[in-house]
Amino acid sequence: QVQLVESGGGSVQAGGSLRLSCAASGYIPSTYCMAWFRQAPGKEREGVAAIDSDGNTRYAESVKGRFTISQDNAKNTLYLQMNSLKPEDTAIYYCAADYRWWLLLRDEYNYWGQGTQVTVSS
Repeated sequence: QVQLVESGGGSVQAGGSLRLSCAASGYIPSTYCMAWFRQAPGKEREGVAAIDSDGNTRYAESVKGRFTISQDNAKNTLYLQMNSLKPEDTAIYYCAADYRWWLLLRDEYNYWGQGTQVTVSS
């Protein structure tokens, strides 16, 4: 079993920055994929950014150039640095993990965190 706990959400003004963290515990295999998803009110859940165990990344077009996903393997922690935030970034952000390293932004992950709220005001 893998447990994921997100933190770092909050409220910011448009143009501001936040860094989300996801602490993973349990068995961590040598190959894996982790990602950030988000769900805004009245909208479908969407993949935001993903990273595999080799460090390959993929971003949604809407956040490319503004968000950066990274990982600290020694701390078993995933990060999402969010810069130049826009009101449309407002959503609950979820951390996801899976042993299938090829998933990237596919909405097929087996392990999910509880979510953290990000609110961007204009």
